[in-house]
Amino acid sequence: MTPSRPLPPAQPLRVGLVGYGLAGSVFHAPLIAASEGLFLTAVTTGNAERAAEAKTAYPGVRVVATSEELWERGAAGELDLVVVASPNKTHVPVATAALEAGLHVVVDKPLAATAAEARELAALAEDRGLVLSVFQNRRWDNDFLTLRGLLADDALGEVQRFESRFERWRPQLKGGWRESGAPEEVGGLLYDLGSHVVDQALVLFGPAASVYAETDVRRPGAAADDDTFIAITHAGGVRSHLYVSATTAQLGPRFRVLGQRAGFVKYGLDPQEAALREGLRPVPGSPWGEEPERLWGRLGSGESPATGGGVPVPSVAGDYPAYYAAVAAAVRGTGPNPVTADEAAAALDVLEAARRSAREGAVVALG
Repeated sequence: MTPSRPLPPAQPLRVGLVGYGLAGSVFHAPLIAASEGLFLTAVTTGNAERAAEAKTAYPGVRVVATSEELWERGAAGELDLVVVASPNKTHVPVATAALEAGLHVVVDKPLAATAAEARELAALAEDRGLVLSVFQNRRWDNDFLTLRGLLADDALGEVQRFESRFERWRPQLKGGWRESGAPEEVGGLLYDLGSHVVDQALVLFGPAASVYAETDVRRPGAAADDDTFIAITHAGGVRSHLYVSATTAQLGPRFRVLGQRAGFVKYGLDPQEAALREGLRPVPGSPWGEEPERLWGRLGSGESPATGGGVPVPSVAGDYPAYYAAVAAAVRGTGPNPVTADEAAAALDVLEAARRSAREGAVVALG
């Protein structure tokens, strides 16, 4: 293994952000700027309006038109970490170039279009002695953190079924590459929201043994899947039923988890994305990621939470900033990589199997 470039211990890690669209401007830039150990040094965008927005939001940031300018800064020892928040089809080539330039890398999900590409990137990072991490921020959602705590406390007994829904009501198309049916764009909800719900299921209940899926294109004029169901049978026996949709007129529970002794039901999405979209920013020592008691999930058996059954479970505060704090520690060698490329590859194994299952109408075995 070739050792990575040594880092100055005292100064924050200098970060270059590739892309300033939704992911870059709403998620990555604010979280990087809010992290003590990181400094947003440069942003790459060829869009003049977005460039102006970045300069206004982050005075002193250097805006460049191409990622090649970031590699030059890296070669000059002026950059430590690159965050790839550009369209999905660019993730692999941009991450590859960054690693070859000797830079640590964070890539927004999905890391790649295929598990094979993800594993090639993992091998390249390992060979160069660099951190390659994947932005799976939903591991730091309040509902996920709350559920992990309940499972750690064995509050449900042996889990039999895990239901997870990431549903929206968006009957009108928004346009753009995310709704494109072109394979090279890696669009559609299977790879978008599906990346989140599959990753969460694997973290909670372990490797997938088999996958069944149904993918549909519901909205007039749509070209990519916008209503998808994924069923995973985990090697440990738990069954995960995962729903991602843009066509859900009545939203179901975010989580419904059924165990031998009790079940847990939680409605509503974690509030952090909405807060970031509104321009709010996490500040150390101030409340962040908290939600009102009326949105807490309920734990119990035999009664419906809709009629007050079970007992309310206080939601753990969501904590997206924890991801970047962990990345900074991993780059400095003081902590583990919070989301590895190998973990992303395992999720991509499931997504690829889901696509095949939907196409063939059959259960696909893994492993």
